[in-house]
Amino acid sequence: MEFTVARGDIAEQSADSLVNAAGTSLRMGSGVAGALRRVGGRGLNEEATAKGPVELGDVAVTDAYALDANYVIHAAAMPHYGDGQATAESIRDATGNALAAADERGCRSLVIPALGCGVAGFDLEVGARLIGEVIDDFEPSSLSDVRFIAYSEDEFETLRTATAAFRDE
Repeated sequence: MEFTVARGDIAEQSADSLVNAAGTSLRMGSGVAGALRRVGGRGLNEEATAKGPVELGDVAVTDAYALDANYVIHAAAMPHYGDGQATAESIRDATGNALAAADERGCRSLVIPALGCGVAGFDLEVGARLIGEVIDDFEPSSLSDVRFIAYSEDEFETLRTATAAFRDE
């Protein structure tokens, strides 16, 4: 499926679903999770934590609370904080499961960060390529607007370069 690379704060995006870069505990700590928690509110973290732990590569779906979305899809691309790093398999599985969860709920738009590539320690360029490949291969029923989001300018350029083969520019 087609997708775009965008730059900005995921917590400020408007979409049917936002993807949280979660650990298996689903506790919302720092990075993407922290940004979503700060805007979404305490209820978001409480609901996410209540749905955990999940297996590596799996997802849990919560309400979006104060975020401009219907759902937050918590995609566990990495083990619980401090218990290891993300892997190519966990990034692929978490990305595919996040897309499927949004599509199953009839979402038309989704914003996804570079799962497993922040505090989880996976190489950003390699991870971005994996995520781009999974998005490109996904055959949606309802999803039509997928945005692969980067927070910084450097990250944005890396995502654009790493996914160029999967996108029409």
